[in-house]
Amino acid sequence: MLSRRTAHSTETNPFFLSLTVANPTDLELPYNEEAILAALADRRSLRYEPEPFGLPHARSAAAATLGAPASQVVLTTSTSEAYSLLFKLLCDPDDDVLIPEPSYPLFEQLAQFESVRIVPYRLLYDGAWHVELDSIRRAIGPRTKAIVVVSPNNPTGNYVKRDELHAIAEHGLPIISDEVFAEYNLRDVPGRVRSAIEVDGELMFALNGLSKLCGMPQMKAGWMAVTGRSARVEETLSRLEMLLDSYLSVGTPVQHALSRLIRVGETTRSVIRTRIRTNYHRAVLALANSAATVLDAEGGWYAVIRLPRVDTETNLALQFLEEHGVFVHPGHFFDFLDEPYFVVSLLTPELEFERGMLELRKMVDHL
Repeated sequence: MLSRRTAHSTETNPFFLSLTVANPTDLELPYNEEAILAALADRRSLRYEPEPFGLPHARSAAAATLGAPASQVVLTTSTSEAYSLLFKLLCDPDDDVLIPEPSYPLFEQLAQFESVRIVPYRLLYDGAWHVELDSIRRAIGPRTKAIVVVSPNNPTGNYVKRDELHAIAEHGLPIISDEVFAEYNLRDVPGRVRSAIEVDGELMFALNGLSKLCGMPQMKAGWMAVTGRSARVEETLSRLEMLLDSYLSVGTPVQHALSRLIRVGETTRSVIRTRIRTNYHRAVLALANSAATVLDAEGGWYAVIRLPRVDTETNLALQFLEEHGVFVHPGHFFDFLDEPYFVVSLLTPELEFERGMLELRKMVDHL
């Protein structure tokens, strides 16, 4: 009676994933509470004004974060909803979308719900992460309808570089650029593009939102810019308008509050930047001259740690939990092809993160 697209494994997972601290509202971060609540108290929110692309002033606020024309920016409740809309827009059932591997595991689920097939292309590590451009060429087939790039990628932390994006755009396929972590660089990154809209392409979609930009996932406001050849953009926006008019999913209060939420979110954004940089360097220092290596990362909220090949990832992660009381993501959650890797959240409060790294050093030295 139920569709195949919503079928999923119900096997019990030994890892309690919430302890990998991905929710910024649970992490002792500063929020300008009075300003946030005041922004949501706008009396204009009492009036229903259905606008498929979002209220004009909210679109302008979102456009300013990307440097895009407001006329080419549309609001969504989240980046996840944006993916669902774009898969509907670009793909028929059983069409292909290319995604990076390793990367965030939600892609496969979102694509499955839209009856779209995910085809991976590779990110390679040689002391730094790179897009393997040949793997994109090999992955493109007659049913390929779009290429997803994530900059910086989650969890590897590499920004897409300008030359990489130019090479990807040369295939002439729509590019969906997930830029939710773009503001969280761990250091200066030469050659990175701030947004995909800086690169000419047949059709480019740049995605962002309050969830990561301001540490406010509960506000449910995201946006995407549509750029490319003018005729393609015009047709694309026309079709998006039909889709968005069918849902009208972004709440009025958050739209009226959007410009102020982005502005006051800098308080939280600044603290997150400091925390992730501090924690990344603590991880490097804690594991220096050990059998574990913190892989190079340029941005984002995660660090990838390569462990010695003495056991499987699952066994090592369970050992770390049972003997040291620390939860981590094993690398296969993010489709790392080899192992063992641990993926850790740089959002973790600093003292807790430092203790976790010291416990990891103890385990690695014992191994």
